[in-house]
Amino acid sequence: MILSACGDSDPLAGNGSCSGDALTVGSANFPESETVAEIYAEVLRVNGFTVDTRLNIGSREAYIPALRQCAISVIPEYTGNLLQYLDKKATATSAADVDAALATALGSELAIGAPAAAQDSDAVVVTKATADRWNLRTIADLAPHAAEVKFGAPAEFQERAGGLPGLKQNYGLDIAVNNFVPIADGGGPATVRALVEGQVTAADIFTTSPAITQNGLVVLQDPKNNFPAQNVVPLFNAAKKSDRALAALNAVSAKLTTDELLALNEAVSGSGKTEPKAAAVAWVAAKGLNKPVG
Repeated sequence: MILSACGDSDPLAGNGSCSGDALTVGSANFPESETVAEIYAEVLRVNGFTVDTRLNIGSREAYIPALRQCAISVIPEYTGNLLQYLDKKATATSAADVDAALATALGSELAIGAPAAAQDSDAVVVTKATADRWNLRTIADLAPHAAEVKFGAPAEFQERAGGLPGLKQNYGLDIAVNNFVPIADGGGPATVRALVEGQVTAADIFTTSPAITQNGLVVLQDPKNNFPAQNVVPLFNAAKKSDRALAALNAVSAKLTTDELLALNEAVSGSGKTEPKAAAVAWVAAKGLNKPVG
């Protein structure tokens, strides 16, 4: 587990403080989450909060317990995957239905702000050569070739409702245990490299990844909505959600579109290799969020 320089201890090592106004912003272990977390941190500082960051914590299975313990106060999340994590029986797929279901699934310990228009969904991605060879357009088209498919994704994709179980149920894409390749970078460079170099045949990669265009990869269509709506949303420990913090991060959500997210990802993960914090500071200034809200 890699932590930012701003946090020297493992966020799961013990409970944090649920009292006081200071906030700790966390992120998952992929660049987009880190960049949005840096945006949250910057805007919260502008609005008078004392802010620490603990970045690259890991998957949802790691950072949700950290959030519940107040080891972190708030983290960028994705509505659909958050719902499926909290409610394994959830069936909502549209943005409105997901938001409505979340209201119940969050319980008393967690709370969200306003979801952004920005969406970043999981997707089944293949190379163009594979798509051409098997005439692939949708995930269902991959199912007849399942025995030949090595599938790369985070380890938890094997159990999540929208992961291998959903792909099997919705499309008949049945990936054998020995054909699943766990890659722990959240669809990042290691996953892309494994796909491009032929170590895996298909992979779970986020739809806003600049690597899709850069490498001429093909996103297979998901007509049955195996992957639900995934709007970016600030997820708080409920004890750390104040009206002032909510107003600050809702102002971010109001400005964050899918195109903006793509541009941020291109800046950080594209050829320019801008540091997430630098990209965040520039975005905050460009959107006029570098002064207190209201």
